[in-house]
Amino acid sequence: MKYKVSYIILFILSFNFVVFSQEQKLESDSIEKVQATSHESTYGHADGTHDAAAHDGHDAHAKYDPAATAIHHISDANVYTILDFVTIPLPMILYAPDKGWDFFSSSKFHSGHHEDGHSAYNGYVLHHGSVHRVTDAGFPTQGEAEISGFTHKTETIEGKDKDIFYAIHNGKEYRLDARSTLDGGVLGGGITSFYDFSLTKNVVSMILVSLFLIYVFSSAAKAYANNKDKAPKGMQNVVETIFTFIRDEVAIPFIGKDKYKKFLPLLMSIFFFILGLNLFGQIPFLGGINATGNLAVTMTLALIVFFVVNFNGKKDYWQHIFWMPNVPVFVKPLLAAVEIMGLFIKPLTLMLRLAGNISAGHIAILSFVGLIFIFGDSGASTGGGVIGTALAIPLTLFMMCIEIIVAFVQSFVFTILTASYIGAAIEEHHHADHHPAEHH
Repeated sequence: MKYKVSYIILFILSFNFVVFSQEQKLESDSIEKVQATSHESTYGHADGTHDAAAHDGHDAHAKYDPAATAIHHISDANVYTILDFVTIPLPMILYAPDKGWDFFSSSKFHSGHHEDGHSAYNGYVLHHGSVHRVTDAGFPTQGEAEISGFTHKTETIEGKDKDIFYAIHNGKEYRLDARSTLDGGVLGGGITSFYDFSLTKNVVSMILVSLFLIYVFSSAAKAYANNKDKAPKGMQNVVETIFTFIRDEVAIPFIGKDKYKKFLPLLMSIFFFILGLNLFGQIPFLGGINATGNLAVTMTLALIVFFVVNFNGKKDYWQHIFWMPNVPVFVKPLLAAVEIMGLFIKPLTLMLRLAGNISAGHIAILSFVGLIFIFGDSGASTGGGVIGTALAIPLTLFMMCIEIIVAFVQSFVFTILTASYIGAAIEEHHHADHHPAEHH
């Protein structure tokens, strides 16, 4: 039995490698086609001149960029693309204060390679899978309009260099706005001319994983109801094993035997939700999603933990933050400042740890596969491609194995830290004000 399992795992990893390789091959082929036809490109300026430097990386000297390819593949998108062959349109829900609401399907963009739309719709375009709004006057704001390409320029705004994208329509460049974000410019975003409330690839993947988990737990519950006197088997056995482990090794030790039941549903939901998304992201032929590597997703999970912990905090919890006992008075303000900072640092570390570890794994895998095209000079060198393949196969398969382990470890780490924060918040201390030595 163990040999069959090993064969199955090896087959899955090998299949994943082939899929990743195919995605990178499509990237390489696209660059070669652009290089071969660059003199016939429709990209340009209003005067018809050809600006090769503004082709967003697609010029006559374009080279395969593993970093840019990896970042593109782990980014969220307004379309669900599988291997660049199958594009599943998603509903677009957009709002611009000066225009109002727009509801339509992302199929209106007629997206192609790298999820670049060949058409604009109602003044919006799709570039690298993300929706943008055309802000320049003179561009059609109703119905479809043909887009012949995209360019980008680096401009200095408020002392910072920023990439500004342009869509090309009828030989003219039209400036684009990205969706509004609440990062205050820290991550390169900010409030722009429109807001995007659409269902993205990550949102769809979370819905799919949630539905799958509902099915799994419903099936397990039904099996318990119908086979009360029988030992669990199949999926029921898997769920019970994990459930028991989280309950006995996480919930009870950190929260307490008499209090853990109140928070057990939260801990189980967090663990299985993160684990489901992590494992779903290991299946490249289902879109290669990176939901738990998205800061918005991990921030939401961290905020849930933050509010649960602080809303359930006991008197002793807040006392140890603002005016801790058995500490000299002149030290208390300093310690209080540190503890208040800790209130916000804890969810911040939860958010960054999960997103960083998952994204790093995806980037590493895609970069290893990219060795084939780096050594092979995007198909120009057969010998180099062979060397790149020899290096890429073991490195990629090894990284895929590590990623599966990381999927479980990060789910467990997020859950156990959540339990520890809750346990600290609801713990009732017994201070020995008159006998500190005995308390110690």
